[in-house]
Amino acid sequence: MSLHRSLKVTAGALNQHRNVLTRAERIEKLTEQDRFRPGDDSPLGLVKVANRAVAKKKKAAKTQDDAATDEKTATTE
Repeated sequence: MSLHRSLKVTAGALNQHRNVLTRAERIEKLTEQDRFRPGDDSPLGLVKVANRAVAKKKKAAKTQDDAATDEKTATTE
């Protein structure tokens, strides 16, 4: 019997952005924000923690002047 394509795990699938954090990850984020004290607060019933994906910036297109200076430095080296 074959495995459904949605259940297959690819090599990069584990490194993708996840919206749901584990309890340990939520505790780690809350302690960084000083909203959780490991000895005093209970790990049960934690508050929600936003896990936003950071959009990567696109590289700006090189202008003709930038391209010309790049060519000059490449030829001098």
